[in-house]
Amino acid sequence: MTLHQRIGQGIDFHRLEEGCELWLGGVRISSPKGCVAHSDGDVILHALCDALLGAAGLNDIGTHFPDTSEEFRGIDSKILLKRTVQMVTGKGYRIANIDCTVCLEVPKLAPYITAMRTTIASVAGISPDAVTVKATTTEKMGFTGRGEGIVAMAVCLLTDLIPDNI
Repeated sequence: MTLHQRIGQGIDFHRLEEGCELWLGGVRISSPKGCVAHSDGDVILHALCDALLGAAGLNDIGTHFPDTSEEFRGIDSKILLKRTVQMVTGKGYRIANIDCTVCLEVPKLAPYITAMRTTIASVAGISPDAVTVKATTTEKMGFTGRGEGIVAMAVCLLTDLIPDNI
């Protein structure tokens, strides 16, 4: 048997507006601003879905969950992640690890990081030790620094075991 590894990366952006809820890593964040989006706007989970889909050669999140579809209006992004994980595991891959970074000025996310890691791990069917979530600011530069938007990036490693004679 030969171990095959595939790396995927994803990125997502959303505008922030007052009166919208802020969901990050599957966790509701207390904030006066939230993401303007077709779904719940969870940029971390959207970036992660893209990373997983890319690593498995399954195109991108918009291919599977288009923002033009009423089926996905207001959907909980944990459902999108669960479906993505099912597609990836259906191709014979398993998730080795996930690493996510979110960029925004406020609110500070340190109090939520453990809950995000636990939530992502639970939905993905892996150990919380295999999930990292980091938060950073852009030092008040650009649209994130002005509080106009948010960015998240994710990287994942998928593995499989394929017999050498295939």
